[in-house]
Amino acid sequence: MKNKIKKIIIEVLASLNEDLKNKTLNNPTEDTKIYGSNEALDSVALVMFITDLEDRISDEFRKDIVLANEKAMSQRTSPFRNILSLTVYIQKILEEKK
Repeated sequence: MKNKIKKIIIEVLASLNEDLKNKTLNNPTEDTKIYGSNEALDSVALVMFITDLEDRISDEFRKDIVLANEKAMSQRTSPFRNILSLTVYIQKILEEKK
């Protein structure tokens, strides 16, 4: 499940980056920064990314999820800081929905 989630995140970032042309997103790895210090995405791009990602995850796993909720925003360390942290966060959400 983890690899599938990571692959979807990378695909969504790559698709978004076709418009953004952000060099930091050219060859994303699990350490690629998404948002935060030295962020790759600004707040508007982050909203677009989250919306697209929620749709793709819901389609792939047949479960509706919300990534930008109070739980995510209140965490001391943001799940949106890099691809690995977001992968772990999404996996946890999906496992809770079983």
